[in-house]
Amino acid sequence: MSLVVYNFLTRQKEPFVPLQEGRVHMYVCGPTVYDHAHLGHAKLYVSMDVIVRYLRYRGYKVRYVQNITDVGHLLDTGEDRILKGAARERLEPMELVEKYMRSYFEDMDALGVVRPDISPRASCHIPEMIEMIKVLIEKGHAYEVNGSVYFSVESWPEYGKLSGRRLEEQEEGARIPVREEKRHPADFALWKRAEPEHILRWPSPWGWGYPGWHIECSVMATKYLGQPFDIHGGGIDNLFPHNESEIAQAEAARGTPFARYWLLTGSLTVNGVKMSKSLGNVVRIKDALQEYRPQAIRLFILSSHYRSPIDYSEEAMAAAEKGLDRLWNTVIEVRERLARGDAPEAAEPEGFMEEIQRTRRAFLEAMDDDFGTPEALSVLFEFSKAVNSLLFGGAIVGRPILEAIDAIYREFGGHVLGVIPDVIRPDIPSDLVAGLVQLLIEIRAEARRQRDFARADQIRDRLRALGILLEDRPDGTVWRMGRS
Repeated sequence: MSLVVYNFLTRQKEPFVPLQEGRVHMYVCGPTVYDHAHLGHAKLYVSMDVIVRYLRYRGYKVRYVQNITDVGHLLDTGEDRILKGAARERLEPMELVEKYMRSYFEDMDALGVVRPDISPRASCHIPEMIEMIKVLIEKGHAYEVNGSVYFSVESWPEYGKLSGRRLEEQEEGARIPVREEKRHPADFALWKRAEPEHILRWPSPWGWGYPGWHIECSVMATKYLGQPFDIHGGGIDNLFPHNESEIAQAEAARGTPFARYWLLTGSLTVNGVKMSKSLGNVVRIKDALQEYRPQAIRLFILSSHYRSPIDYSEEAMAAAEKGLDRLWNTVIEVRERLARGDAPEAAEPEGFMEEIQRTRRAFLEAMDDDFGTPEALSVLFEFSKAVNSLLFGGAIVGRPILEAIDAIYREFGGHVLGVIPDVIRPDIPSDLVAGLVQLLIEIRAEARRQRDFARADQIRDRLRALGILLEDRPDGTVWRMGRS
């Protein structure tokens, strides 16, 4: 079966055929770095990460571009998010950007999200934005008023082809207050006039100002991927006006299609309610990682199709943690048997190699159907049931079978889905460690009372070798971590 994807531009599934054989150019709208990333970001970027991973697994050479928005993303009030965040924390705008850009990549690294090949920053591409705006003015698709430049939606009949919105249905002031200087309420800013006190501003043919949010992605995507390019990814929340406006500017400027396949992720809610600062239910990735393993967060996200909405709750995460334990326990058993080296070379339980091949076909079939991670995970769980029955059913399992089983986990659970690491380290609670050390201290004390000093010294020395130092005091023995 060949790879089929749901193209939001055509609202149907289509065979995926890149422009260049064996190569994929993919762009995903990146974060606006004015605060710590939250679980909505995790939903988007983990989903896109698996798409990139699977394309590479299928043998494509992928150039993955994901921008960093550090200027121009306006709130409904017309305020720049970066400037508002800088005022909130009393930082220079670019100081704020550096702080939260690093925080974002820390979170993505923790979640096992592979870094993009290029992470362009909007503020570094102002000259290219100005050039595209000049072309749009020359072609009659944009106009300048009082130092600001707007895209004329009436000049582009295809405006609305991605979102399905008709121009006459768009309400005035739906997103930001309508400016009297605009010719049509739906016209959007390509360049905004900046007052002298505005910190983020650049010189342009229309005076000092800064770019609009939409022009940034059109410029950065086409600069590094060309036009048209293969895949544009993002969240459904940005479908309109952002993605719609990206298409209009790029295609009006160059006269060719912008992106061929649009892959958009569903939204994330918390206990059935959309995340909102005003409701106080925004869950930062950093906070979630304090409670749950990163692979459990990935498993939770991938248990729902990337196009579907998903609801975050303690119950959902508890189920993800239990599911991860079931997978990991089987993987650990397989790898421990391989590490012991006592599995015979030739023993092959009847029919299990066919089970491995069936699992491989089923997993690939699920992923080839628009990156169907819920079905792919189900295949892995069913495979683990079969593996457990094999391992604990009394049959002699040879090394070739164990290696073939481990290869399934490494390829699909690790390389593609990112939920099974190459090395699984047990997550041992600190109170369990403290309890075990205290138990050994009590056993050692009893040995000393029995005048079995050799046994007591052996316990002390073994603990020291593990980095646990004992100190005998008049009121008892205490311990600390360290090296003598």
